[in-house]
Amino acid sequence: MLVLATIPSISVLVVISRSSSSGFIHGVFTTIGIVLGDIIFILLAIFGLSVLAETMGSLFVFIKYIGATYLIWLGLALWRSKSETIEVDQLAETSLLSSFLTGLFITLSDQKAILFYLGLLPAFVDLSTLTNLDTVIIITIAILTVGGVKLCYAFIASRTKLYLSDVAKKRIDIVAGGILVIIGMFLMTNS
Repeated sequence: MLVLATIPSISVLVVISRSSSSGFIHGVFTTIGIVLGDIIFILLAIFGLSVLAETMGSLFVFIKYIGATYLIWLGLALWRSKSETIEVDQLAETSLLSSFLTGLFITLSDQKAILFYLGLLPAFVDLSTLTNLDTVIIITIAILTVGGVKLCYAFIASRTKLYLSDVAKKRIDIVAGGILVIIGMFLMTNS
Protein backbone atom coordinates (compact mmCIF):
# COMPACT_ATOMS: atom_id res chain seq x y z
CA MET A 1 0.00 0.00 0.00
CA LEU A 2 2.87 2.33 0.75
CA VAL A 3 4.37 2.01 -2.71
CA LEU A 4 0.99 2.35 -4.39
CA ALA A 5 0.20 5.48 -2.36
CA THR A 6 3.37 7.14 -3.69
CA ILE A 7 2.44 6.70 -7.36
CA PRO A 8 1.67 10.07 -8.90
CA SER A 9 -2.09 10.02 -9.44
CA ILE A 10 -5.06 12.33 -9.44
CA SER A 11 -5.24 12.18 -5.64
CA VAL A 12 -1.55 13.06 -5.33
CA LEU A 13 -1.99 15.94 -7.77
CA VAL A 14 -4.99 17.25 -5.85
CA VAL A 15 -3.10 17.11 -2.54
CA ILE A 16 -0.13 18.89 -4.14
CA SER A 17 -2.37 21.46 -5.77
CA ARG A 18 -4.35 22.24 -2.62
CA SER A 19 -1.19 22.44 -0.51
CA SER A 20 0.84 24.57 -2.86
CA SER A 21 -1.96 27.00 -3.60
CA SER A 22 -3.84 27.20 -0.29
CA GLY A 23 -1.38 25.91 2.29
CA PHE A 24 -0.55 22.75 4.18
CA ILE A 25 -3.83 22.64 6.11
CA HIS A 26 -5.78 22.28 2.84
CA GLY A 27 -3.53 19.37 1.91
CA VAL A 28 -4.30 17.82 5.30
CA PHE A 29 -8.06 18.12 4.77
CA THR A 30 -7.78 16.74 1.23
CA THR A 31 -5.78 13.82 2.64
CA ILE A 32 -8.42 13.18 5.30
CA GLY A 33 -11.04 12.98 2.55
CA ILE A 34 -8.90 10.57 0.52
CA VAL A 35 -8.27 8.35 3.54
CA LEU A 36 -11.97 8.33 4.48
CA GLY A 37 -12.79 7.21 0.94
CA ASP A 38 -10.25 4.38 1.27
CA ILE A 39 -11.74 3.34 4.62
CA ILE A 40 -15.20 3.20 3.04
CA PHE A 41 -13.85 0.99 0.26
CA ILE A 42 -12.00 -1.24 2.74
CA LEU A 43 -15.18 -1.77 4.76
CA LEU A 44 -17.20 -2.47 1.61
CA ALA A 45 -14.58 -4.94 0.42
CA ILE A 46 -14.28 -6.71 3.78
CA PHE A 47 -17.97 -7.05 4.49
CA GLY A 48 -18.93 -7.65 0.88
CA LEU A 49 -16.25 -10.29 0.39
CA SER A 50 -17.11 -11.94 3.73
CA VAL A 51 -20.73 -12.35 2.64
CA LEU A 52 -19.60 -13.66 -0.77
CA ALA A 53 -17.15 -16.10 0.86
CA GLU A 54 -19.84 -17.49 3.14
CA THR A 55 -22.50 -17.65 0.40
CA MET A 56 -20.37 -18.98 -2.43
CA GLY A 57 -18.14 -21.35 -0.51
CA SER A 58 -15.62 -22.92 -2.87
CA LEU A 59 -16.84 -20.81 -5.82
CA PHE A 60 -15.26 -17.83 -4.07
CA VAL A 61 -11.94 -18.99 -5.55
CA PHE A 62 -13.09 -17.46 -8.85
CA ILE A 63 -13.39 -14.04 -7.18
CA LYS A 64 -9.82 -14.48 -5.95
CA TYR A 65 -8.56 -15.23 -9.47
CA ILE A 66 -10.44 -12.27 -10.92
CA GLY A 67 -8.82 -10.00 -8.31
CA ALA A 68 -5.38 -11.49 -9.00
CA THR A 69 -5.81 -11.04 -12.74
CA TYR A 70 -6.83 -7.42 -12.22
CA LEU A 71 -3.74 -6.71 -10.08
CA ILE A 72 -1.44 -8.28 -12.66
CA TRP A 73 -3.15 -6.29 -15.45
CA LEU A 74 -2.84 -3.07 -13.42
CA GLY A 75 0.87 -3.78 -12.80
CA LEU A 76 1.54 -4.41 -16.48
CA ALA A 77 -0.39 -1.25 -17.39
CA LEU A 78 1.86 0.75 -15.04
CA TRP A 79 4.97 -0.73 -16.66
CA ARG A 80 3.74 0.27 -20.11
CA SER A 81 2.38 3.69 -19.16
CA LYS A 82 3.99 6.82 -20.51
CA SER A 83 4.81 9.60 -18.09
CA GLU A 84 3.34 12.99 -18.71
CA THR A 85 4.42 16.18 -17.06
CA ILE A 86 1.41 17.69 -15.33
CA GLU A 87 1.74 21.11 -13.85
CA VAL A 88 -0.17 22.08 -10.76
CA ASP A 89 -2.28 25.15 -11.35
CA GLN A 90 -2.91 27.75 -8.71
CA LEU A 91 -6.34 27.42 -7.13
CA ALA A 92 -8.51 30.19 -5.84
CA GLU A 93 -8.96 30.42 -2.08
CA THR A 94 -11.11 27.49 -0.97
CA SER A 95 -12.69 26.28 2.24
CA LEU A 96 -11.39 23.38 4.30
CA LEU A 97 -14.70 21.58 3.70
CA SER A 98 -14.14 21.95 -0.05
CA SER A 99 -10.65 20.43 0.27
CA PHE A 100 -12.03 17.53 2.35
CA LEU A 101 -14.89 16.83 -0.06
CA THR A 102 -12.55 17.02 -3.04
CA GLY A 103 -10.37 14.29 -1.54
CA LEU A 104 -13.36 12.15 -0.58
CA PHE A 105 -15.14 12.41 -3.93
CA ILE A 106 -11.98 11.79 -5.93
CA THR A 107 -11.44 8.55 -4.02
CA LEU A 108 -15.09 7.45 -4.14
CA SER A 109 -15.21 8.04 -7.90
CA ASP A 110 -12.09 5.93 -8.47
CA GLN A 111 -13.35 2.45 -9.30
CA LYS A 112 -9.76 1.18 -9.28
CA ALA A 113 -9.64 1.66 -5.51
CA ILE A 114 -12.45 -0.76 -4.73
CA LEU A 115 -11.12 -3.28 -7.24
CA PHE A 116 -7.68 -2.97 -5.64
CA TYR A 117 -9.09 -3.80 -2.21
CA LEU A 118 -11.20 -6.63 -3.63
CA GLY A 119 -8.06 -8.10 -5.18
CA LEU A 120 -5.67 -7.43 -2.31
CA LEU A 121 -7.55 -8.41 0.82
CA PRO A 122 -8.15 -12.09 -0.09
CA ALA A 123 -4.41 -12.50 -0.71
CA PHE A 124 -3.49 -11.60 2.86
CA VAL A 125 -6.61 -12.11 4.93
CA ASP A 126 -8.78 -15.19 5.45
CA LEU A 127 -12.15 -13.47 5.23
CA SER A 128 -13.97 -16.34 6.96
CA THR A 129 -11.96 -15.78 10.16
CA LEU A 130 -11.70 -11.99 10.02
CA THR A 131 -12.28 -10.34 13.41
CA ASN A 132 -13.12 -6.77 14.34
CA LEU A 133 -9.50 -6.35 15.48
CA ASP A 134 -8.28 -7.50 12.07
CA THR A 135 -10.52 -4.91 10.42
CA VAL A 136 -9.14 -2.19 12.72
CA ILE A 137 -5.58 -3.25 11.86
CA ILE A 138 -6.28 -3.12 8.11
CA ILE A 139 -7.84 0.34 8.44
CA THR A 140 -4.92 1.52 10.58
CA ILE A 141 -2.43 0.34 7.95
CA ALA A 142 -4.39 2.24 5.28
CA ILE A 143 -4.48 5.40 7.40
CA LEU A 144 -0.75 5.25 8.09
CA THR A 145 0.35 4.40 4.56
CA VAL A 146 -2.07 6.34 2.38
CA GLY A 147 -2.46 9.22 4.83
CA GLY A 148 1.24 9.35 5.64
CA VAL A 149 2.34 9.50 2.01
CA LYS A 150 -0.26 12.10 1.07
CA LEU A 151 0.69 14.23 4.09
CA CYS A 152 4.34 14.09 3.01
CA TYR A 153 3.31 15.29 -0.45
CA ALA A 154 1.20 18.02 1.18
CA PHE A 155 4.07 19.19 3.38
CA ILE A 156 6.63 19.25 0.58
CA ALA A 157 4.21 20.98 -1.80
CA SER A 158 3.35 23.61 0.77
CA ARG A 159 7.05 24.44 1.13
CA THR A 160 8.05 24.18 -2.51
CA LYS A 161 6.46 23.70 -5.87
CA LEU A 162 6.73 19.93 -6.16
CA TYR A 163 7.06 18.49 -9.62
CA LEU A 164 8.23 14.96 -10.31
CA SER A 165 10.36 14.48 -13.38
CA ASP A 166 9.16 12.11 -16.07
CA VAL A 167 12.04 9.76 -15.24
CA ALA A 168 11.13 9.69 -11.53
CA LYS A 169 7.45 9.04 -12.34
CA LYS A 170 8.41 6.21 -14.71
CA ARG A 171 10.64 4.59 -12.09
CA ILE A 172 7.86 4.78 -9.51
CA ASP A 173 5.45 3.24 -12.04
CA ILE A 174 7.87 0.38 -12.79
CA VAL A 175 8.44 -0.44 -9.10
CA ALA A 176 4.73 -0.20 -8.26
CA GLY A 177 3.80 -2.23 -11.34
CA GLY A 178 6.26 -4.94 -10.35
CA ILE A 179 4.83 -5.08 -6.85
CA LEU A 180 1.27 -5.37 -8.21
CA VAL A 181 2.28 -8.22 -10.53
CA ILE A 182 3.99 -10.04 -7.64
CA ILE A 183 0.94 -9.59 -5.39
CA GLY A 184 -1.34 -10.82 -8.19
CA MET A 185 0.83 -13.90 -8.76
CA PHE A 186 0.96 -14.53 -4.99
CA LEU A 187 -2.83 -14.32 -4.87
CA MET A 188 -3.20 -16.81 -7.74
CA THR A 189 -0.83 -19.34 -6.19
CA ASN A 190 -1.90 -18.90 -2.56
CA SER A 191 -4.62 -21.35 -1.65
